[in-house]
Amino acid sequence: MSMRTKCHFLLFCTFLLLLFSIKKADCQVNNQVEGAAIQIVPLLDYSLKIVEIQKQPILEFTTSQPGSFKTSIIYGKEPIILQFTDNKAQLKVEEGINFLNTDCNLELIYVGKRDDGVFYSKKMPLWLSLLPPLIAILLALIFREVIVSLFTGVLVGAFVASGMGLGVKEFFMVLWSTITKYVTNALTDSSHVQIIVFSLMIGGMVAIISRNGGMAGVVQKLSKLATSAKRSQLITWLLGLLIFFDDYANTLIVGNTMRATTDRFKVSREKLAYIVDSTAAPVSSLAFITTWIGFEIGQIEAGFAGLKGVETPTAYSAFLNSLEYSFYPVLTLIFIVMIILMDQDFGPMYKAEIRARKKGIVAPQKGKVTREGDVEDLSPIENAPLRWYNAIIPVLGVIFVTIYGLMETGMEGCHELLLEKEGLDTLVYSWTAVWENLDKLYPQGGTEQNKLGTLVGNADSYTALLWASFSGLGLAILLTIGGRIMGLVDTMNTMMTGFKSMLPAVVILVLAWSLAEITGELHTADFLACGFLGKLNPYMLPVVIFVLAALISFSTGSSWGTMAILYPIAIPITWQVCSESGIPLDTQWEIMYNVIATVLAASVVGDHCSPISDTTILSSLATDCNHIEHVRTQLPYALLVGVVSMIIGYFATLLGTPYLLNIGVGIAVLYGVIKVFGRKIDG
Repeated sequence: MSMRTKCHFLLFCTFLLLLFSIKKADCQVNNQVEGAAIQIVPLLDYSLKIVEIQKQPILEFTTSQPGSFKTSIIYGKEPIILQFTDNKAQLKVEEGINFLNTDCNLELIYVGKRDDGVFYSKKMPLWLSLLPPLIAILLALIFREVIVSLFTGVLVGAFVASGMGLGVKEFFMVLWSTITKYVTNALTDSSHVQIIVFSLMIGGMVAIISRNGGMAGVVQKLSKLATSAKRSQLITWLLGLLIFFDDYANTLIVGNTMRATTDRFKVSREKLAYIVDSTAAPVSSLAFITTWIGFEIGQIEAGFAGLKGVETPTAYSAFLNSLEYSFYPVLTLIFIVMIILMDQDFGPMYKAEIRARKKGIVAPQKGKVTREGDVEDLSPIENAPLRWYNAIIPVLGVIFVTIYGLMETGMEGCHELLLEKEGLDTLVYSWTAVWENLDKLYPQGGTEQNKLGTLVGNADSYTALLWASFSGLGLAILLTIGGRIMGLVDTMNTMMTGFKSMLPAVVILVLAWSLAEITGELHTADFLACGFLGKLNPYMLPVVIFVLAALISFSTGSSWGTMAILYPIAIPITWQVCSESGIPLDTQWEIMYNVIATVLAASVVGDHCSPISDTTILSSLATDCNHIEHVRTQLPYALLVGVVSMIIGYFATLLGTPYLLNIGVGIAVLYGVIKVFGRKIDG
């Protein structure tokens, strides 16, 4: 499937807002005037107090506005009609945090019960809702560690949501609630569990096909094609594309295997490290079957969880749609090919290449990174046969089963929709019958693209990915044991090593989901959106979020940690700002997809620029390059492509320019920069 096809796979799906059902508040209104004229008017001023009616907490509104009238407010995420009689109205509330929104006049009210059974209320400043994500970000910047930062954010959020009691008992109840409520809720969500299982199985498959020599066999076959400095760099780039399903495996396998080949043709280690590093994360972030995809879908799902009352696509569909705005990964991959084919470099990379080509010194003479103990051993076992098909067959299994799973679950979902149509309630399930009748879901008849979009939009991506990852893992195990490469015990141990390599990502996922629940409970997005309203043009959101994501990723060295922090906040804020700005629904979703792609792309930008990034360090290790020199030579290239991508992303939704034109403009700008500032490498 071409990039163009993937980018527009679901472009023809239509996403509509759910019609909010206007309902009366769960409350009693006393002394309503019979026959009085009731009008819905804005609520200009009011005061609040908590009362108890039939052992239930009731929030009583008092206003100076005369007469009897109705007003519309939002309680939690639900719009309700509040009816005033004699300047008073009552609303049934719950113990804990309660959120009120009256035309962006926001109230966060904690309702509790004293030991004597009397209810009380406490008005919480809305800026407190910023503390959980803000503290998580600041701690990540200061300590450069994501897990502790996220947990602290969850803990602070639980403290605010509990009414900020200062007693010893209250402290321990808050501490325990981070596990018993928020982390447990994150782990009991079925879609969250499916993402975790998928990620673990892909990790196990990658470990097995690396250790059984399959991936090394693929690399060995392709490395024979390298017959010059230019070709050796192109083969390195091509291998980076082929090992698309995991950035760590990509970096370690390609770097270690191609190092001897590029040394033979006097390609500097800095250039090799750049090619390896700058293909690993971009291709893993773009491909739709990788160790990244489960994490990305989980974060998008966490962001969508904050869009109450909005009909959202599946997280997987949103990811595919967002590919149209993933400019940095695509332009980075193209930029690498451009500097290789043009044989031109600039900045520190030019000096490194001149040193290697003219003096034969491929590696800088300074010290090396010494974190080998942190790297999982993905090299083939001793005497392992380097059979390329031991890696290709499991990978193809994952790809084909994913496609089959999307089709099967999509057909089942569409069949259920068709059964609800008049005259189709007896439709027998089969792929042919469902496909032939899909156009009946459209009043004017659906095109083939409409039908395909509906099919994939109704697919269960989590189920498809679980089928695929389980099949790929099973094939890897069968090929390894059946080929007598490793015994059953060693194969299972290798699989467990792969599971173990995914545990940090799983921990980050769970904490990110927990933080997302906290920010939803405290309505952080509502507060920020009302603050942004009228101050920030929605078309500027991709630019602002790009800068923020790149800064966090650079400072923490973790693109995954950046996504975990920003996705649950950026998605609800984007929706709130766009919907309140009155722009068309289609444009709102285009900006949303742009923001989803921007968080991912900018996280990779910061990761490429950061000296503390795992993949940057692994690239230095795998290519045996001085780490600081790798960062110093890669930084200008990453910043250049990042800035170009950010600007193109801004104009993409502002002007509505098509994808190929955006990419074409980006290529033209990068070509011009290379021609103006680049210098020919005279080997």
